[in-house]
Amino acid sequence: MTGRTLSALALSRRSLIAGAATLAAAPALASSRSPADVAREGLFRAGNAISHRDVVGVADFTAPSRAPRFFLVDLASGRTTTHLVSHGRGSDPDHSGYVERFSNDEGSNASSAGTYRTEDYYVGKHGRSQRLEGLEPGNSNALARAIVIHGAWYVSDAIAAQHGKIGRSEGCFAFDETNGSLDEVLTRLGPGRLLYAGRFGLSV
Repeated sequence: MTGRTLSALALSRRSLIAGAATLAAAPALASSRSPADVAREGLFRAGNAISHRDVVGVADFTAPSRAPRFFLVDLASGRTTTHLVSHGRGSDPDHSGYVERFSNDEGSNASSAGTYRTEDYYVGKHGRSQRLEGLEPGNSNALARAIVIHGAWYVSDAIAAQHGKIGRSEGCFAFDETNGSLDEVLTRLGPGRLLYAGRFGLSV
């Protein structure tokens, strides 16, 4: 076999190896999801339980509480806004700022993962709030546990900057009530829409 033939074979082999490496990397690239991708996934999971499918709230509890990890996704316009949101003290007993576990148990004070349907507004001890109905076994006790959307003094950019984390709820999705976050979330979601919570690994 000539030197030229050997060189050609070596080049071909290197090309095959490079091609295989590219294919091996492809699934990792394909698994990188946007907030809109996660919103559509949640709508698929929830099915006919969601009547208004234009705007979706996505809470990504992969990120620490100091990060704006709640995404309001407008699937029609492609516009997404981000907000600080609390998690439950039962999900973060050491107050590290990270969700360590989810629970659906009453009295757990933990956040629950899964799809929720936004329900009616009401005014309670936290002011204007919104009820949530859990649509999956992992969050089916949301109404009984009074897991809702509400505002809280312990959720703000100033607290996140000062402490490196925000405060914890008892499992509710608490928002900043001073900078317009709570109003935007309540207004743009409204009743009959999807809130999807979990660990999604989105960039914030």
